[in-house]
Amino acid sequence: MPPRDSSPGEPTIIDVAALAGVSIRTVSRVLNHSPKVNDDTRARIQTAIDALNFRPSLRARAMAKGQSLLIGMVHNDRNALVLDSVQRGVGREATRRGYEVICHSVPVGNPGAAADVLDFARRSRVDGLVVMPPVSDMAGLPVALQADHVPAVAISAVPMQGYGAVLLSRERQAAGDVARHLLDLGHRRIAMITGPQDMISAIERRAGFAEALAEVGVAPMAEMEGDYSLAAGITAARQLLAASPAPTAIFAANDIMAAAVLKVAAERSIAVPATLSVIGFDGSILAEMLTPSLTTVARPFGEMAEMATRQLIDLIEGQALSDMDSPALSLVPAESSAAVPIYSDPSSP
Repeated sequence: MPPRDSSPGEPTIIDVAALAGVSIRTVSRVLNHSPKVNDDTRARIQTAIDALNFRPSLRARAMAKGQSLLIGMVHNDRNALVLDSVQRGVGREATRRGYEVICHSVPVGNPGAAADVLDFARRSRVDGLVVMPPVSDMAGLPVALQADHVPAVAISAVPMQGYGAVLLSRERQAAGDVARHLLDLGHRRIAMITGPQDMISAIERRAGFAEALAEVGVAPMAEMEGDYSLAAGITAARQLLAASPAPTAIFAANDIMAAAVLKVAAERSIAVPATLSVIGFDGSILAEMLTPSLTTVARPFGEMAEMATRQLIDLIEGQALSDMDSPALSLVPAESSAAVPIYSDPSSP
């Protein structure tokens, strides 16, 4: 016997169709967000749904469509603040469309990382994947997903081939804006704490920052590589601020490492921003919690994740993908950056 569409006594899709004066198939199309129903009929069906307080059974819907109504989100982000924003973005659109979300952390850098993604997709029986950086940047992953018939939409700092769609996070451009901001404030003794240089997004940030400085004949006076952790930021900041002359500005490639710079500056009684300007990257709530508040680059990853999920579900349901322009990353000036100290010679090496 086929599963009931609802519990005994609850309104069914048959009741909705009868009240609206349409076929069950037409009601099903409206429930599945199909564009093949005109506005008047859609409105009539929605009125019937509201009048009956009808709630479609996800189990029945999934069985009818041969789907799980599950979406996978694969990531390798240890930053809980960023990850929370991403999960909320995916969840908002998935819930709106009647899907649930399963998150999976991928061991990027492990030789079996691509196989891990495929195994997750098969084991969880998701209908498709939202692929976050740096997982999205793994060589061979898009081809492997295609071969396994797994629909996937990615977010990446650079264009990628092989995914159903890619939303660009323009890290290079945003890092260039950071450099220009510091240059406009008169800084020339500028240091950078980069992200891991085996990650495309970190490479893009470093390149954008250095290119913008080079446009006016300036090079970073010092550079340290970090892994986006507080510990790495502290180690780098201690070395940079021990130099003579010390930098008048430090750009850290994420907010957590920028917080580490503020911590070390406080330990050494270095006034921010009077003596040292500090800029981060991510635009997380951490930037507002710090004292002084942190100048940072806001990455609207929650909004981007929501857009990526919308495109993924359209892909899963065979709908035409709409053109979506990725939201811009924007510099948000705050209390941690200011004009170069007047007693400092910005031309000094």
